[in-house]
Amino acid sequence: MGVVGRALPPEKRSMGMGIASAAGSLGQFAMLPGTLGLLEWLGWAAALIVLGLLSTLMMPLAAMIKDKPPASTPGHKEQTLGEALHEACHHSGFWLLSFGFFVCGFQVVFIGIHLPSYLVDRNLPIIVATTALALVGLFNVFGTYIAGWLGGRYSKPRLLSGLYLLRAVVIALYITLPLTAWSTYAFGIGMGMLWLSTVPLTNGSIATMFGVRNLSMLGGIVFFFHQLGSFLGGWLGGYLFDQTGSYDVVWYISIMLSFVAAALNWPIREQPVLRLQGVAA
Repeated sequence: MGVVGRALPPEKRSMGMGIASAAGSLGQFAMLPGTLGLLEWLGWAAALIVLGLLSTLMMPLAAMIKDKPPASTPGHKEQTLGEALHEACHHSGFWLLSFGFFVCGFQVVFIGIHLPSYLVDRNLPIIVATTALALVGLFNVFGTYIAGWLGGRYSKPRLLSGLYLLRAVVIALYITLPLTAWSTYAFGIGMGMLWLSTVPLTNGSIATMFGVRNLSMLGGIVFFFHQLGSFLGGWLGGYLFDQTGSYDVVWYISIMLSFVAAALNWPIREQPVLRLQGVAA
C-alpha cells in the first residue's frame, strides 16, 4: 500500500490500492482449494512446507519494486518519523480508523478460522466451508476494486461506515435464515464483496490526511490494530465455543461490532492536516 500510495497521484490512489488488494484476493481464491488438495495428498506438515516454498516467490518480486519517496517541496522541511507519529497520535481520525480496522480484523479472522468448524458442527461437509471461503476470495476481487473506484469519488470514511453496516446485515441474515450449503455460498459471496474492501479505503484515508511519505509506517500502525482484532476474533471464537458449545455469541458480537465500526468511521473528516494544507497553499 505504501508503494502504491507513493507511485500514484491522489486522484488515482484509491483505485490503485483497490487493484492491489484485488490481486491479493486472487491468491485466496486460488490457494484455498489448492491447499485442501495438498492436505489430502501430502498431509498438513508437507503442505505447509510447499506453501512456505511458494511464499519465497515474494522475495524476487519485492526486489523488483522501485519505490521512491515523493519529491520534496522547495523550501519545505521534511517531517521526521517522530514528528509524523506525534502528528498522527494527536489526530482523532487516526485513532478512529485504527479502532474501526480492529473490527475488520475480528470479523474476517473469526469467519476465516471458525466457519469450517461452525458448518461441521451443523452437519455440513467441510467442502462447503472451503468453497465458501474460496468464494470470499473470488468476490473480494470485485469488492476491493469497486471500493477503490468508489473511494476516488466519494468520502472514504462514509463508505467505510456503509460497508460495516452491510456486514452486519449479511451476518444477521446468515445466522437467522435456515442454514444450507447454498445459504453459505451466498454468505461467502456477500462477505467477499465486503471482505477486504476496507483496505484501500482505510489506507487511502490515511494518505489523504497525512500524505504518502510516511504512509507505510502509519498504515502499519493502523494494521497493527487490525491484527489485534484478528487475534481476538480467532481466540474468542474458540474460547466461547468451548464455554457455551455454540458460536452464536461470537456471531452476535460480530454484528454489534459492525455498528460500532460504522459509528467510529462516520465522523472522520477526510481532509489533509494543516501541515499539508499549508504546503498546498
